[in-house]
Amino acid sequence: MKHLISTTALVTSTLVGVGTAHAEWPKDRPIEMIVAFAPGGGTDVMNRTLAPYIEKELGAKITIMNRPGASGEIAYTAMTQAKPDGYTLSSLNTPGYLTMQMDRKVRFDPKKICLVARIVEDPGSFIVQANSEFNSLKDLVAYAKANPGKVTIGTTGLGTDEHLALLQLEKSAGIDLTAVTFNGANEARTALLGGHVMAIGINVGELMGGDHSAFKSLGQFADQRAVIAPDLPTAKEQGYDVIMSSERGIAMGCDVPEAIRTKYSDAVKKALDNPEFQAQAKQQSLALSYRSSEEWNKELPARAERLGEIWKLVKEQK
Repeated sequence: MKHLISTTALVTSTLVGVGTAHAEWPKDRPIEMIVAFAPGGGTDVMNRTLAPYIEKELGAKITIMNRPGASGEIAYTAMTQAKPDGYTLSSLNTPGYLTMQMDRKVRFDPKKICLVARIVEDPGSFIVQANSEFNSLKDLVAYAKANPGKVTIGTTGLGTDEHLALLQLEKSAGIDLTAVTFNGANEARTALLGGHVMAIGINVGELMGGDHSAFKSLGQFADQRAVIAPDLPTAKEQGYDVIMSSERGIAMGCDVPEAIRTKYSDAVKKALDNPEFQAQAKQQSLALSYRSSEEWNKELPARAERLGEIWKLVKEQK
């Protein structure tokens, strides 16, 4: 755990001049934003919504490239292997970014990843079809107790917020649930509508941001009801100790000159402060919760410690 915390801290590098090779950054070619999950999910929507406003601040073009899989590891690996010239960035999500380091030897070096900004913190939720017999977490738990292992819950991977919420609910309610993995929220929604799973884990903002008439949520995994879902009871209100959210932000390689990283992070902050973006974010139910790179780094160790405790539940199942 100490090693994990040290690798998630901001790597401070000596300020270097942009130099001749980067003199035209970021205007000589498009910036590639690698999104670690499939199109249509919360991470994808956040980046596609924000990108035009960052482009305006930088006078640059940003292209979105979806590289889903392995809870984000594919995207992080691609980003760290790219030329460190400021033209390749990646989305970064917790808990997946942290829990994958607890689970296995990852294919990227966490010390080479520098946080740019956290943009969203979106509480988790379990949803079912609108005509489901389940109307609350209590209903799902009651069925699971009568039918051990038969409740299937769609998630986007081992160690993601939906998976960890599932583990917490199992422990808190004394039930056995079956996790089914998908590459993204849209794929999971399709499976739910097709009756291939009984419920899926999805963030509240992802659900509220589009047409959700075909679904209903059983509860949110926030400490208090989120502003974007004031009428949705929390798991704690229903008697279950489940707290889980998804942080979504942006990262760059630490080998990228600090001048470029700083310029990009400044553009992100200005884009987030743009009233037009804020109006669009509200319309799409983006749970905005900005943290600068320094602020986000300071908070990661405590989050890693808490996730480490939940991760023990994963090890107990192996």
